[in-house]
Amino acid sequence: MNAPGDRFDSALLPLWAQRELDAPLAWRAGVPVSGRRFLADVATLAAGLPGAARIVNLCTDRYHFAVAMAAAWSRGLMCLLPPNALPETLAALDGTGLPPHALVDDMALAPAGGMPWQRVDEVLATVKAHGEAPVPCMAPDGELACLLTSGSTGRPQPHVKRWGPLLRNIAAEAERLSEAIGQPDLRGLTLVASVPPQHSYGLESTVLLALIGGAALDSGRPFYPADMADALARVPRPRALVTTPFHLKTLLLSGVALPPVDLVLSATAPLSPQLALQAEQAFGGVLVEIYGCTEAGQVASRRTSQGQTWRTLGELRLHSERRADGEEVFIVQGGHVTEPTPLADVLQLEDARHFQLLGRANDLIHVAGKRSSLGFLNFQLNRLPGVEDGCFWMPDEVVEGVVRPIAFVVAPELTAAQVIAGLRGLLEAAFVPRKVVHVTSLPREATGKLTAQSLRAFAQQHLPAAEAARRP
Repeated sequence: MNAPGDRFDSALLPLWAQRELDAPLAWRAGVPVSGRRFLADVATLAAGLPGAARIVNLCTDRYHFAVAMAAAWSRGLMCLLPPNALPETLAALDGTGLPPHALVDDMALAPAGGMPWQRVDEVLATVKAHGEAPVPCMAPDGELACLLTSGSTGRPQPHVKRWGPLLRNIAAEAERLSEAIGQPDLRGLTLVASVPPQHSYGLESTVLLALIGGAALDSGRPFYPADMADALARVPRPRALVTTPFHLKTLLLSGVALPPVDLVLSATAPLSPQLALQAEQAFGGVLVEIYGCTEAGQVASRRTSQGQTWRTLGELRLHSERRADGEEVFIVQGGHVTEPTPLADVLQLEDARHFQLLGRANDLIHVAGKRSSLGFLNFQLNRLPGVEDGCFWMPDEVVEGVVRPIAFVVAPELTAAQVIAGLRGLLEAAFVPRKVVHVTSLPREATGKLTAQSLRAFAQQHLPAAEAARRP
């Protein structure tokens, strides 16, 4: 059952402990898919997987992704979850450990260069009987998934996830979300998501929250506002929207009619209280933010419309340490975080379980003797009425002895002077940009994040054009 090199304890833990097999585990285009059908699909796909490989899960359909992941796990195979299917990304997966084997459901994502692959949708089309199939069981210390950090501040780094900690992680999230919607558990809640399952947030809060947490998942990944509204309307209540601040803001600004939603879940960047309140009023449900990272998983949550303080999940606890260079670092441990893990953010601790988020430790900038973070500046920029999207960038050149931040904005109804005037009421003068560049869009990934590499390339592309437009 187990791939070579895996280390397993004798006690195996099931993919789910209690679930009505004939109740919906997923919805595909408004049609329910039962847990019984899911297990039959998992068993069929697992039977055709190689005995020793690392499964590269490139499925875009969330149901196909879940089947592929469970099938790999039932054979003791690790799932690799790359952030994209670009040739250079997939090429980096080869050459170490067991050979990679891709599972896809879109021919456009079939890997080139000799990596073997299978079409999940074609295999599942052969399943005729939906009889009894076993629930996959895995060892608590089994290395089941390898995620990559987002690369928002540098080169993506791999992080392996084990089954026992994943179970504790999702159990803590399910308990917190059940509390938020006033239900004893998440049974009957359907998750519609705009985020990909290969990202840690998408994996935890859509796929695993369904499999482990008792909810059901919608197979799609709607992106445009009308598609998101349609996807929500196709599934029964109670229903949840799992999204990001960027996607949520775009949806609310679109003006499309929104069906009632019982829970809105947001992550990947801090959400303003104004946008959180607007979302709750538009959907008629509660909005909960999740704070976490690939290294530690989910760490804390907050009901943003009711305050800026975060509360840790489950048994997680926080403390700070002072390093030899004098830098203060914040550590999380307990619960599903089995080893003390440094966070990449600057926090203001209220106690071991409550904190406020001040910004990323590695995006701190200094201008004219003042200190701030790019995350904080971006937060304030996106609060401005009329700014549909925006970000700050620190160029390399020095003007008048100082490096001045530049703001890129998607704000068709505002002039640069109006953006600057709005920021003067929110920021210290040193951080108010001297230059505002209007663009049609920012190079955001599917999760809504901006990587350091893509933003630098974007800035280099747009700044010469902006300078040319300013010349007489």
